[in-house]
Order: sequence, then structure tokens, then C-alpha cells
Amino acid sequence: MSGYAFTVCESRPRSIGNRGCLIAVSLVLALFGGSAFAQAPATGAGQGYPSKPIRLILPFPPGAPNDMVGRALGQKLSEQLGESVVAENRPGAGGNVGLGAAAKSPPDGYTFVLATPGIAISPSLYSKLNYDAARDLAPVARVTTNQNILLVHPSVPAKTLKQFISLARAHPGVLNFASGGPGTTNHLANELLKKLENINLVHVPYKGATLGMIAMIGGEVDEVIVPVASAIPQIRAGKVRALAVLAERRVPALPEVPTSKEAGVDNFVVSLWYGLFAPARTAPEIVVRVSREAIKALESPDLRRRLAAMGVDPWPGTAEQLASLVRDETARYATLIRSIGLRLD
Repeated sequence: MSGYAFTVCESRPRSIGNRGCLIAVSLVLALFGGSAFAQAPATGAGQGYPSKPIRLILPFPPGAPNDMVGRALGQKLSEQLGESVVAENRPGAGGNVGLGAAAKSPPDGYTFVLATPGIAISPSLYSKLNYDAARDLAPVARVTTNQNILLVHPSVPAKTLKQFISLARAHPGVLNFASGGPGTTNHLANELLKKLENINLVHVPYKGATLGMIAMIGGEVDEVIVPVASAIPQIRAGKVRALAVLAERRVPALPEVPTSKEAGVDNFVVSLWYGLFAPARTAPEIVVRVSREAIKALESPDLRRRLAAMGVDPWPGTAEQLASLVRDETARYATLIRSIGLRLD
């Protein structure tokens, strides 16, 4: 373990355990080549923290799932920390505007950002980003996950995922699917299905997954993959047909809908997750403190109930677990994006 980790943790606030501090500091040094804390103050960085409002950047518009989850988490963190956590929407470029703003913010512990899988997808889509996630952002805590579900229009003559695949194979290039735009998770999920099952579906991009689902309900497209929470009202109204949940387990609200594996397709798991990040070089005492507070918030019954009402699953995890998730997802999406030759420059 590095001498820097011991130096930082020897001067930690009493509220932070020595072992937890050492693990967190060493982890981030290992993951980010030491750059995350290379310029962090060696002593006293967490003393009296926080002493002013904290900014939480939400890289999507008001009303988006990212916005709703971020505001709910921010409110709970405000209660626990004793200082306001102020949400700031910075939408644009698939979340990259907000991520870039966070990366360029002072590493003083008063700016955080709630990232989506875009943080793992964008490096493979763009040759020039205004930030480098591994260099400029430090993982703090894993937050939530929202399972995706594959829907078809009722006119599509397929009652199961396997039937839909057989139909696509028998009529290549005839069936189409909507997405929230090139490079979004629901676009890439369909590209993964195409690759896994060797089928040809036509991509029809919209400005957001919700608009894509509306288009499918109106009969403009045949299929769409969206978060479960968005789909439940339409499924119950009979406006769409659910074929599979792209998750390891069935969703309690839709127990009749099989998982993708149960429906006959292995390795077809695609979720929409959120993670909390800070600017690199944020003092490790502060990263540890906020990580612990975020996990505590996500384990609280009132926030869990609030998230459940949104159709979102709390998924509290450490900085280490978030870093591992981003690393795995970056590699997985890079392979997929390379295979379909997708670039957005």
C-alpha cells in the first residue's frame, strides 16, 4: 500500500475509520494511476466538511430519470450532511456536457455528478471528449439500477422473444426498432441482440427513448427497449407487449415477464445504472465521507420507498464497486461498438 495512503489516513477525521480510509485511498490510487489524489492536501482536508452548499450536477434535463433519482438522493444527503445539496441540470451530448463540467470543477468536495452508463460508452463513441473519465473523475458510490424491458407493438406476430427473433431472421431488414438516439443504451441493447442472434433489425432513432416508445405505440416502429418504470403503464393498458426483461431476475412488478435468459437469449443483460463521481484530486477523506453517506441514504427506508415509486432499484455500492462496474462496462461496450463500426464524431 502506498505511503501516500498512510499519510492521508493518519490525518483523517475521527469519524472516518482508518481501515476504510486506507482501502478507499489505495483503491482509487490503483484505479487511476495516482492521478486522482496526486494534488490532494495531505492533512485536514475533511475537517469541518461540509461548510457550504454542495452542487450535484445532473447531466440530463429536468424530469428525466437521472434528474429524479439525483434530486431524491440529494434531498436525503442534505438531511444527513446538514448542508444543502443543490441539483444543477447540465444536459447535452448524451450526458457529456455535465460530465465535462464536473471534471473541470475545483476538487474541493463541493461538486459531484450523477453519471449514467454514458460514462462507459462515450470513450468508444467519440475520439475527442472534453474530459477523460479515468483521469478527471473519481468514483464515489454506486447508486441505483433500472432494468430495461423489450417491448413490441401488438400488431407484431410474436408472443415471445424467440418468436420475435425467428420472425426477424425470416424477414431480414423488415422489422425495425426505436431508440433514444445513436449510442444510447437502448440502441446498443438492440445492437447486442442483433449480434447475439445474427438478425437484421433496422434502427430508427428518436430524440429520447420516451419518444421512441410513443412512436411504437403509434405503430411507427415494431420494437423498443425502455426502462421498466416507463413501460409498466403501457403494458397494463395493453398498448404494448412485453417479451423479456433484460436482467438477471424477474421484476416483481411484472412477474409474468421472463428474463432474457429465460426467454432463450444468454448474455443479453443491459441495465441503466447511476453512479456518483467527484472531480479527480478531491480529498480522499471527503470521498470516503460522501461515499458512506450516499450508501447510508440508499439504505434508508424512506429513500428506498421513494425510488421504488419511480420504478428504480437502490443499488448502493462502494467506490471500488463503482470503479469495477465502469471498468467492466467500458470494455463490454467498446467491443460491441467496435463490432458495429459506430462513431459519433
